[in-house]
Amino acid sequence: MSILVDKNTRLLVQGITGREGSYHAQRSAEYGAHLVAGVTPGKGGQQFMDSVPVFDTVQNAVGKTGADASLIFVPPAFAADAIVEAVDAGIKVIACITEGIPVQDTIKVVRYIRDKDVSLIGPNCPGIISPGENFKMGIMPGHIHMSGTTGVVSRSGTLTYEAVSQLTALNIGQSTCVGIGGDPVSGVTFIDILEKFQRDPDTDSVVMIGEIGGTKEQEAAEYIKSHFTKPIVSLIVGQSAPPGKRMGHAGAIITGSAGKAEEKIKALSSAGVAIVPRPGAIGTTLQQAII
Repeated sequence: MSILVDKNTRLLVQGITGREGSYHAQRSAEYGAHLVAGVTPGKGGQQFMDSVPVFDTVQNAVGKTGADASLIFVPPAFAADAIVEAVDAGIKVIACITEGIPVQDTIKVVRYIRDKDVSLIGPNCPGIISPGENFKMGIMPGHIHMSGTTGVVSRSGTLTYEAVSQLTALNIGQSTCVGIGGDPVSGVTFIDILEKFQRDPDTDSVVMIGEIGGTKEQEAAEYIKSHFTKPIVSLIVGQSAPPGKRMGHAGAIITGSAGKAEEKIKALSSAGVAIVPRPGAIGTTLQQAII
């Protein structure tokens, strides 16, 4: 089983005729995703991969193909409008890969979707993949994944791949892997994904990767302490980052004691989470936790 998406999900790609959109749309389709449509304003009527129709609007694409998930490769200046367009068309799961979206734009989008039945992954994220369902909507390398019962949720795209690679090398398969994005403001949170993993009968354990900045990890720790019953390990990166200096992600900046790695580790450890001591020990730490 998987969360958010499965083999029946009908995928469309916004920005499918661009370089990044076309490349990753094809990779997602090759992995097994049911790619039913693309959207690029002004390119309606074209065909992608000789079989996928391109539409001018998401509304038309949904009406003609029944698409219910969208993968967004739209330039930062237009990405917020693309997300809202997908929401208004009835799309239920959106993964926005675009990085560099102004924070004020994301704030408006998150506020707009607050009371709507939609899950926004990202922005500035690698997307989501469910190996057992042969479904991928994102930029992650599909070949490193294998089907199994460990869920992965991460603020870091690169470390998501590292975690998965280590798990696969230890023959620990994954149920669903979600990169929630590294921006200060984003759609789904650690808690949103952990709730879904808690309810998923085919997810037996979880790897959670956090980083400095904000309080998302502390909020997750409070949820884990009260509601999460499955083995969970966590890596917090950025322990050597100097205060006030951004490290990679826009959200990875320490602004006060709560954003420091040690505070996040303290909160998670007190919630019963097994702390991964270094990036190279993600797989072995989980292996020990599930014995």
